[in-house]
Amino acid sequence: MATSLQRGVQAMVEQIDAPMATFFSACVHCGLCADACLFYTETQDPKYTPIHKLAPMRRVWQQEFTFWGKLMKKLGLSKPVTDAELAEWEPLVYDSCTLCGRCSLVCPVGNDITYMVRKMREGMVASGHAPDGLKEATRRSIELGSPMGVTINTLKAHIKHTEQETGLPVPLDQEGADYLLVLSSAEIANFSEIIPAVTRIFHQAGISWTMASDGFEATNSGIQIGSSDLAAELVNRIVRAAEKLKVKYVISPECGHAYTALRWEGPNLIGRPYPFEVVHIIELLDQLHSEGRLRTAGMDETRMTFHDPCQMVRRGGVIAQPRNLLEMVAPNFVEMPEAGMQNWCCGGGGGVSANPRADELRLKVFSRKKAQLDAIKVATVVTSCSNCRTMLEEGLEHNHMDQNVIGLTELIAAHLAPAEKQ
Repeated sequence: MATSLQRGVQAMVEQIDAPMATFFSACVHCGLCADACLFYTETQDPKYTPIHKLAPMRRVWQQEFTFWGKLMKKLGLSKPVTDAELAEWEPLVYDSCTLCGRCSLVCPVGNDITYMVRKMREGMVASGHAPDGLKEATRRSIELGSPMGVTINTLKAHIKHTEQETGLPVPLDQEGADYLLVLSSAEIANFSEIIPAVTRIFHQAGISWTMASDGFEATNSGIQIGSSDLAAELVNRIVRAAEKLKVKYVISPECGHAYTALRWEGPNLIGRPYPFEVVHIIELLDQLHSEGRLRTAGMDETRMTFHDPCQMVRRGGVIAQPRNLLEMVAPNFVEMPEAGMQNWCCGGGGGVSANPRADELRLKVFSRKKAQLDAIKVATVVTSCSNCRTMLEEGLEHNHMDQNVIGLTELIAAHLAPAEKQ
C-alpha cells in the first residue's frame, strides 16, 4: 500500500501538465514575484518569495520530466522529496499564500504562479499535509453542506426574518425562475443583511429569482485546500440544484473564491459545460443599472473607498462594475493607491482565513492594507467579498483603526429609490 508521501508525490507528478512544465522551464529567478507578495513585502523574509513556495514540486518536475533531473536522480545526486520537507513547506503553501494572483500578474515571462500553487496543494493534501482548520472546514462542507456548519434550517430562519422585515417573499425552490442565488456561509452567518438587500433590489428590478434548499452554499473549500475531487463535488451540488430548478443564470455571491470556483473552474472540475450562465451579483447589479431597472435616491457624502477582492477583480476582471455602482451613491469616493488590478489582498483569501495557525502572520501583513488606507484617510471601506469584509474588520480592529466596512450590495440597497406610484 502506498504511503501518504508516495501518494502526495504521485499527485504532484499527475498535476504537472504542459503549463506547469512550461512555467518551471521559463522561470528566470528574477524575484519580481517577491515584491508583488504582501507576505514578502511586509516581512522581508525571502522564504515567502512565491516561486520558492514551489521548490519541492520543482524538484519533482526535474526528477520526473527533465533529462538532467532524471540522470541526477539515478546517480543519487538529487535527493527525493521527503515527508519532513513537505511538512516544512506546508505553512508556506497554505499560511502565506492567498492565491491572490498578484505574483502572476507581474511575472515577466507570464508564469501563472497562482495556478502552480493550486497544483502543489493537490499534492500536499494527498500527502496529508494541510492545515487542520482547512481540513475541518472541508469536512463540514462535505458532510454538513457548509464550511461554517450553516444548514438549510439556518437559511430558512433568515428567510423568515427577511420576509418579516421587508414584507416581500423570498422564493425557495421555485422551479422555472430565471436566476438562482447562492450565498457564502459567511454571508448567511455573519452578514445576513445581504438577504433583505437582494430581496429589495430584485423586487424593484422585477427579477425572477429563487434560492435552492439543496444548493445554497457557494463557498468551495475544495478549491482552497487543493482537492479537485472535493471541489467538483461542491460545484456539482449547485449545478444539480440549478438544473433541477431549470434556471437560466446562477448568481455568484460576494465571495471571491466562490466566484472563481463556480464561474471559471467549475465546468472543468465537473467535466462538462453548464446549461446556465454564471454572473457575479455585482455584474448583475451593474447590468440592471445600465438597463434602468436599478434606481437609487440620495447620496452618501461619506468619504469612502473600494477594496478590490482579488478573485473578483484581478482574477475575474470585474473592475468597472463596482465603480459604476459607487458612482450612483458615493460622490466622495476615492481610489486606494494601487487599486484595481494592482490592488493588494486583504490577507485572508485562499483558505488562509480558515486556518487559525496563520492568524498572527495574516494580521502582520495587514500593514500593507493599513498603509493604503492611511494614504487616503477615508471613513468607510466598501468591498464585495464577505471574506474580505471579515478580514478588513479584523485588521482594522487589530490596528485600532476606526473605518467602517460595508458590502457594496447592501450600500446600494440602502439607497434604493421608493417604489413609483401607479
